[in-house]
Amino acid sequence: MSTTRRAAVVAIVVCALAFTIAVPLRTYLAQRTEIREQQAQQAQLQQTVAQLQGRKSELSDPAQIEAEARRRLRYVKPGETPYIVQLPEDKAPDAAPPPGQQQVPDGSWYENLWNQVSGG
Repeated sequence: MSTTRRAAVVAIVVCALAFTIAVPLRTYLAQRTEIREQQAQQAQLQQTVAQLQGRKSELSDPAQIEAEARRRLRYVKPGETPYIVQLPEDKAPDAAPPPGQQQVPDGSWYENLWNQVSGG
């Protein structure tokens, strides 16, 4: 065999080996990345579960349930007088109508038309 043929055969064998190894290697690296992402998500979910279990243990106390009902649902005991203090920043600002709605002008349509035409 000539050296050119040998080089061609070696090149074909090397290319075949590279293609044979490339696909499984790419799959392996993709799976490693996915495993890291899943482990990070699992750690986050375990942290969430721990927080929720702590919240569950807090709410097993009747006094805590009562405090939550008073705070969130504004429950009061019989005989108590509830007071709600509304601060100025708690009020919703006078907002413009939603984008799909227009303000209804005062007066009839012909008065509005005349006011627009006369510039008044």
